Amino acid sequence: MKLKHSHAVWLMVLAPLLWSTAGVVTRQLENARAFEITFWRSFFTALSLMVILPLWQGRDVWARMWRERRALLLSGLCWGVMFTAFMVALTLTSVANVLITLAAGPLLTALTARVVIGHRLPARTWAAIVVAGLGIAYMFGSQLGEGGVLGTLVAFCVPVAASINWTLVQRSQRSGHQVDLVPAVLVGAVISSLATLPLAWPFVASAHDIALLAGLGLGQLAVPCALAVVCARVLSAPEVSLLALLEVLFGIVLAWLGAGEVPSQQVMLGGLLVTGALLANEWLGWRERAGHYHIETLDTDAGEP
Repeated sequence: MKLKHSHAVWLMVLAPLLWSTAGVVTRQLENARAFEITFWRSFFTALSLMVILPLWQGRDVWARMWRERRALLLSGLCWGVMFTAFMVALTLTSVANVLITLAAGPLLTALTARVVIGHRLPARTWAAIVVAGLGIAYMFGSQLGEGGVLGTLVAFCVPVAASINWTLVQRSQRSGHQVDLVPAVLVGAVISSLATLPLAWPFVASAHDIALLAGLGLGQLAVPCALAVVCARVLSAPEVSLLALLEVLFGIVLAWLGAGEVPSQQVMLGGLLVTGALLANEWLGWRERAGHYHIETLDTDAGEP
């Protein structure tokens, strides 16, 4: 799948929008507990991708997965950690502490990409990382400290795994052989399901709960995670991580509209900081790319007989 940069940006905006539906949907659950929610969501993600991948990439996708098993396992482990650690962290500390910890994602991704693949970051991206992180910290700053240290440490596994994962995707694209890491989402869902199954047993979810969690597995994890991997082939790892922060803002809006949770003034001001940082980074990047294209076009025209 070949994408233009602008198309990849819009798809990467859609991905966190879909991710952000988890909060509203889980508010409608009747009996399912935290680990059971994680299990069923990961289980249905894996089931969905077992159907989607052959339809999208052909039946030989399974053979390709076996040939690329090392890269898929590494990326799949990252997805498994992200799928699982977020929910576990929520059982140990407050949502605010978890979200503040996730704000470290863009900075960790930038540093990982710089160390592993030598990716150089423009000043605008560094500035956007700092401003976005400050915005999320400001949104939830008054609630910081409500949870324990253990919960924060577990939550920190999410941005660490995400930074490694996005860097793996870009490294595979820069290598001599192109490795398709979309199936790694399936591997991660299977790992998460197996890891949380003992903690989820015995099951208490109702048929209503399972139906909602099946919807989350398909629409909130399988589809947006696959989109994110595809977008990471075009966007830089820090850009993917920055745009993924929109999940926090979308989640706040959906909770406001769907669950009646009116955000405070602190949340709204912090959200403006995050949105402004993301928009400024993309707008400046667009101007730079447009400028380079214009110069190249002039050079080409000047060389014509």
